[in-house]
Amino acid sequence: MTALDLAFEVLSDPTRLRIVEELRRGERRVGELVSITGVCQPGVSRHLRILNDSGFVKVRPAGQRRFYSLRPQPFRDIDRWIHDYRDLVEDRLDRLEQLVEADRLGSRSPMREPRRG
Repeated sequence: MTALDLAFEVLSDPTRLRIVEELRRGERRVGELVSITGVCQPGVSRHLRILNDSGFVKVRPAGQRRFYSLRPQPFRDIDRWIHDYRDLVEDRLDRLEQLVEADRLGSRSPMREPRRG
């Protein structure tokens, strides 16, 4: 399994995705994430362990508390992968725009006959 496969598998879980969305706002404790997600503390801890093991989050201990925050690298990897597809889509949209523009200009031509319904 590649790192990208693992990233998509990890983020495919709705609870983990909600945790990631919340961590975008900044560092959070497990208790805060329990309140936000509505998932019991052992469940949130399990999801955080998976996110930590896969490199999505890091943990900062402060006494008895643990603060979780996002690591940027896995998101950069996903962004690089998406970038390749973004170029493909943009090329296709550019070609579509050219076709639409050519059709629009062609429909103004006096040589074209009007369509009949």
